[in-house]
Amino acid sequence: MIEQLFGSKTRVKLLQLFYSNPNRSFYVREITRKIDEQINSVRRELANLLSIGIISSDDQQNRLYYEVNQEYEHYKALAAIFGGHQLATPVAEETGGDGLKALKAIGNVEIALLTGVFTRDEGVGVDFLVVGDVNHTQLDKYVADFEAKEGKEIRYTSMTYPDYQYRKQINDRFLATVMAAKKQVLIDKHGEFTDKKPEKEAKKEK
Repeated sequence: MIEQLFGSKTRVKLLQLFYSNPNRSFYVREITRKIDEQINSVRRELANLLSIGIISSDDQQNRLYYEVNQEYEHYKALAAIFGGHQLATPVAEETGGDGLKALKAIGNVEIALLTGVFTRDEGVGVDFLVVGDVNHTQLDKYVADFEAKEGKEIRYTSMTYPDYQYRKQINDRFLATVMAAKKQVLIDKHGEFTDKKPEKEAKKEK
């Protein structure tokens, strides 16, 4: 049904990938691997999405990167459809679905975000930040699996939520750099990066 509405299976997979990963950039062969489609089909659909304005592109170090265009007039509507991997397609993105469950399983993760290599903001000095009371052995394993899926080394840092709050209070240079960087928020229990209410407040209102 969704494929009929949006024209092709490849286009649906691309929309799902981009809208589930706002602020994250992908190059063509990376996209092809993640959505498991032929490169010619991917290139054709990327050109279509670019011409409409749904995605944008940027050439960096002789490699063309693509990401969702959050200024597109129908961004919110499409994000509501494709932003959470609700569709039954073979896309197994590490930051959604079972991958997000695996992240939550390492402990009480209160904040998790991607930056650095994932958003082409290399100056931040870290690619993956986890805040919360986590099992560090499980976190190491999660990152190792993540690196295997991505095919690259991931710089990561973890801290407790009290430590995170203290660092924010004293304007810690490392944390300030991360907060100012382009990032993709995976988990945000306290609503620090979104307009939604913290999870604890939402549960109280039910």
